[in-house]
Amino acid sequence: MSERADLIESLIWKKIPILDDGFVCLVDVMGDDSSVTQAASVSYGKDKRDGEEAGKATTRRLIRYMMSHHHGTPFEMAELKFLVRVPMDCWRQWIRHRTANVNEYSTRYTEAIDSQQKTPVDQWRLQSSTNKQGSGQFLIPLENADAGSIAHVLTEKEAEFHDRATELYQYRLGCGIAREQARKDLPLSTYTEAYWKCDLRNLLHFLGLRMDSHAQLEIRQYATAIGEQIVAPLFPLCWEAFLDFQLNAMTLSFQEINYIAGILKDGHAKPPDEEIFGKSGVTDLIKKLDRFGVSTH
Repeated sequence: MSERADLIESLIWKKIPILDDGFVCLVDVMGDDSSVTQAASVSYGKDKRDGEEAGKATTRRLIRYMMSHHHGTPFEMAELKFLVRVPMDCWRQWIRHRTANVNEYSTRYTEAIDSQQKTPVDQWRLQSSTNKQGSGQFLIPLENADAGSIAHVLTEKEAEFHDRATELYQYRLGCGIAREQARKDLPLSTYTEAYWKCDLRNLLHFLGLRMDSHAQLEIRQYATAIGEQIVAPLFPLCWEAFLDFQLNAMTLSFQEINYIAGILKDGHAKPPDEEIFGKSGVTDLIKKLDRFGVSTH
């Protein structure tokens, strides 16, 4: 077998554990880095069917050029199919990405998966004071959590609720209630499973959003596993370009460019004007300036 075939065989159906009872695994893959450049070559009237392939350096340069200039169509010529097991609340965020083909476990056809995502004592997060949709620091570090702490109480009450919800669901089924109705009070922490097939272009877009530090921690763990343990080894040149031009890059608005130009001209940074950038915009700009080692104080 070729090195590529060995790699695929080592990844297919390998369940990568996520959270307490979730996983993601590769089911199938079509294409590799050269599939992207092969698709791009048709724009120039070139035909790669004769077996002639560009060298790795040429492939790398072309992939980086396309990624940096947002030429996305060639990346659609590679596809990956996954099987994922994920809590329903996390799956709601996942399914918002409407650029994939999905077939999900049905609780109308069969009983719900008897598993709910559990929250360890040291994993309760407080609401962020600066981000309306996100979380901030952890409620309490594990080493500071005694048996009577609020964190312990939250975890104990969660377990009790899971047990009651499961008991009610099974009671309804035992009474002959239809599965589609018996399920209605199951918690969003209940795990579901789905096949999820996505082309490389849209997969990288998904990973760019869900591996970002602003994404919810739970879905970030899934995205990171998919990206680092599956996409990276299968498409190393595309992954390198993705890290460089998307995940680890940043964009600047017209106002931000003008602000930075003013710093270069004056030789010092003035505090950003909240009337121009907005409160959250000022926060984002300061974070960008931090990457350049520029202080506004």
